[in-house]
Amino acid sequence: MKKQLHIMLDIERLPEGYYLATSKDVQGLVVQAKTFEKTIEIAEDVARQLLHAQKGKQTPSERILYPMTITA
Repeated sequence: MKKQLHIMLDIERLPEGYYLATSKDVQGLVVQAKTFEKTIEIAEDVARQLLHAQKGKQTPSERILYPMTITA
């Protein structure tokens, strides 16, 4: 079963007219294209490839929220 991941893209229009996409959610994702639509299309493919390549190489941090009461 495939998982669905939600990532945030930061898309900037450069002075030269191109679009640049990066993501804090996917390490190494940097995409540049002439149109907004093409930038999204390429970013999706690059994100998929990067996540596949990074699979198993990172140890996810585990965060536990535990309620605590202290009497002072």
